Amino acid sequence: MEPLPALHDETLNYLRKSKNLLAFSGGIDSSALFFLLMQNGIFFDIAIVNYNTRKQSQEEVDYAKELAQTYNKQCYVLECKLPSSNFEHIARETRYNFFKTIMTDKKYQTLISAHHLNDKFEWFLMQLGKGSGLVEMIGMNEFEKMENFNIVRPLLHVSKKSLLDYLKHAQRRYFVDESNTSEHHFRNRIRKNYANDFVQEFEDGLKQSFEYLHEDCKRLLPNNTERIKDLFIIKKDKDELINIRQIDKAVKMLGKILSKESRKEILRTKDCVVCFTIAIAYAQESIFVCPYVTYVMDKPFKELCRHLKIPAKIRPYICLAGIEPQKLVFKS
Repeated sequence: MEPLPALHDETLNYLRKSKNLLAFSGGIDSSALFFLLMQNGIFFDIAIVNYNTRKQSQEEVDYAKELAQTYNKQCYVLECKLPSSNFEHIARETRYNFFKTIMTDKKYQTLISAHHLNDKFEWFLMQLGKGSGLVEMIGMNEFEKMENFNIVRPLLHVSKKSLLDYLKHAQRRYFVDESNTSEHHFRNRIRKNYANDFVQEFEDGLKQSFEYLHEDCKRLLPNNTERIKDLFIIKKDKDELINIRQIDKAVKMLGKILSKESRKEILRTKDCVVCFTIAIAYAQESIFVCPYVTYVMDKPFKELCRHLKIPAKIRPYICLAGIEPQKLVFKS
């Protein structure tokens, strides 16, 4: 029997102690991860989104329910229909918000995602083509800490071919989403024309390179950020490149990805709203990043914020979140 695709011991040990939810789709990636987690003794439940865009999507939901019943798991399903305009972006937002709600309401500690080596390399090439920096190109990490839960991606060092071979050998069922082959989407063009063949030929070297790049990122970026709820306080650096990288990380933890234009706007204005939902404001020694909200504040609160020189765009969130303004001082 062929060996299982190996998951990292550190990841498995963490997951064995955590309450886990697997983001499931019925495709090659999440189906393989479902059975790999089972065979490694990891307990988890599953969640799936049905966008109702394909006839096959209902079969995928039925398969998820069948697996849940067979292996005594909870299965959460979101049924939705989204507008065709900007579908990929809206679908990603809808999916993430669905998972986030379940994680919070049901007190799951870890969201498990089936992103794999090919996904990581596709992202790298997409960002490289857009003129991004190292932090953006590296993109996904195996462990990512959110406010109320963690995201774990156990397959980032495993190629899609390895997952497919595993499913075929184990005679496990899976679905193939034909929309993933359409070159209408930028990512699909990258996958078909560049990424897949490269991963297949240079898989071992690619894994090693990503390990080196992750270590380089740790050394290049100081740990200059504190977090209170969904408010990030970044100690301002003299180097704006360091600042924008830290802002990038904070925005990503709030579920968004900064565009090149957004980065330019941040550096130009030092006080703006990006992605329509995230406020970023520079103060004398710190940079604040938090959800952008509007809220009626009483006069003493506003006066206290003014006295402490807390930027105006940040004040409504800290008031609504019940954060004491006096705590918003970076602890060096």
